[in-house]
Amino acid sequence: MGRVCMTADSWQQSNDQSDDETSNDNASTYSCHSETHLADGPNGSIESGESGESGSAAGGFEKYEEKLLQAIENASDKAQQTRINAFQIINEVLVHHYIPDFLEDRKVTLMDAVEKSLRRGKGVEQSWAARIIPLLVIQIEALEDIGELVTVLKPVLLSTAQDGSAAYDARAKCCAALGLLCFVGVDDFGEILPLMKVLQSIFAGSYLKGDNSPSGASNDAGALHSAALSAWSLLLTLLPPGEFVALMGGGTGTGVVPSVRNLVGMLQSPILDVRMVAGETLALMFELGRQHDDEFLEDELPDLIEAAQKLATDAHKYRAKRDRKVQRATFRDVLHYLEEDISPEIGIKFGRELLVLNTWAIHHQYTCLRNALGFGMNVHLAENVFVREVLQLGPKMDEPERLRKTVKAEQRFINAAAFKARTISRGKNRDKRSFALN
Repeated sequence: MGRVCMTADSWQQSNDQSDDETSNDNASTYSCHSETHLADGPNGSIESGESGESGSAAGGFEKYEEKLLQAIENASDKAQQTRINAFQIINEVLVHHYIPDFLEDRKVTLMDAVEKSLRRGKGVEQSWAARIIPLLVIQIEALEDIGELVTVLKPVLLSTAQDGSAAYDARAKCCAALGLLCFVGVDDFGEILPLMKVLQSIFAGSYLKGDNSPSGASNDAGALHSAALSAWSLLLTLLPPGEFVALMGGGTGTGVVPSVRNLVGMLQSPILDVRMVAGETLALMFELGRQHDDEFLEDELPDLIEAAQKLATDAHKYRAKRDRKVQRATFRDVLHYLEEDISPEIGIKFGRELLVLNTWAIHHQYTCLRNALGFGMNVHLAENVFVREVLQLGPKMDEPERLRKTVKAEQRFINAAAFKARTISRGKNRDKRSFALN
């Protein structure tokens, strides 16, 4: 299958275009649906225009330093809105800047504020506090510090995620945070498997009902279920193939691993995010199982292929046009993998580097990181040691090369500004000549 190439920014921007502007229905767009709302700025707006060059330019962080220090202090303020505003500012800075050294002396203060807001806060405050955790854990480099984060924050995240009285969005953010926190900081399968079981108990709300009718979960509940399933799938990428196949062999849908039948039932959900994540999870499960057994769950394939075919050719007019387009593209990839054992390949360009997503596992890992980092992904692809290690990008590019790129980009902006000024000036002169001739 041919490689689809795009930049990390265009990956996000492609989701904000109109249907007419995204007329290529053959492009591989799986998982893009989940990223359109993940880079909210302090006022709820989407932050755009950040690139790898701007994040690493000399002096780029100094103007945020005082702002970030004040926000960390305000995160423990008595007033709820002050705490929420503080978390929004911290989120913005950590998204767009890789600053592990700066956080070294402040991580305990920030961790304490996040824990208190998760325990005592409500709704929006819990959501913003939970969003800080993935950003914090992927910036901290010392293993003992990551272990401390897991010890302190995992229990409160678990408690909030399972709290039926908490807001759906807060629970969804806690599920996403749990997934990344344990993906980074937990190596013991004895600790990972119980967490996967908890996450399954949450997304089980989108299984088919007893009469085989689709789940009646609301949109907000569906967002929680898709977040829990996405976090479960991220942890699944940590399991050795043999261990996973053994779990599937005794799985009845009530343990650590859901049955294929239950996940196929989620494909009937009326909520796009649930259908998409379920489809990708099924492809990921078969990819992992086939690494151990070429005939993994062959008996389950016919029903799964039939369900994927329906979604790959879905033309129901009651679905939004864009939803149908993204769904069809995704399930064509799922169908192609199930039938031909060929994974879609996507190239993500950033600066002079290229990240290739050529397995369902590495794609899902990228998606989860992208969901946390939003438009700051370019910065972290270039600078973040952990992100580069997970995505197999190797050591960071040499600093002289990065500085040359920055100078070249600045010169390009100067030339563009000069060209614009000339165009405006010539346009005025043409207008005068036209007036004189008339």
